[in-house]
Amino acid sequence: MQSKPPKPEEWISLIIPKNPVEAEIIKGKLESEGIPVFLKKEAIGRIYGITTDGLGEIKVLVPKNLAKKAKEILKTKDEKI
Repeated sequence: MQSKPPKPEEWISLIIPKNPVEAEIIKGKLESEGIPVFLKKEAIGRIYGITTDGLGEIKVLVPKNLAKKAKEILKTKDEKI
């Protein structure tokens, strides 16, 4: 687990999942294909369990140079489901 957030200029927000479970599934898919992932979580929404208007939002971040590959992996995986 990554404890220190990545430098913003090196990473890009790939997707904003609907919930924490979906975020973890996406993270697992990408990591299994060798793509490093950082989940950027908005804290106050998690504390109170609120997930509206950006509270509780989770962003799936990947390195900029691997974003295209990550999108292709998710597209391919979605088609197989």
